[in-house]
Amino acid sequence: MDLQSCVKIEKEWDIVKARQLGRDISREIGFGTVDQARIATAISELARNVYLYADSGEICFEQTDSLEKKGLTIISTDTGPGIQNISQIMDDGYSTSGGLGAGLPGVKRLVDQFDIQSEEGKGTEVIALKWLR
Repeated sequence: MDLQSCVKIEKEWDIVKARQLGRDISREIGFGTVDQARIATAISELARNVYLYADSGEICFEQTDSLEKKGLTIISTDTGPGIQNISQIMDDGYSTSGGLGAGLPGVKRLVDQFDIQSEEGKGTEVIALKWLR
């Protein structure tokens, strides 16, 4: 996979599409079933956040190659209201949707590298990277 593959998140069904595409790409890269499940779970959380909180957005995937390893980068971008207090939403158990609050802290635990940028009124970008072991 040389190009970036993306799924627009507009309907609830798009969460399933993004999850499946991410699982397929992770399998192609060579991830085992346990890491495929971790990746799919992270994608579900990111896509659900786009669906619940933003007007629109997308989940993109790119194979990441460094000198000694391969990985999968998941990029979630949206045009939502942005996140006022990133440190608050990164607290375990914090939830705005009445869910379990696993959300973004859960995604961070499932991947090897995690970065979030958000600007009020402009949207949010999350970049999550999982390395192949």
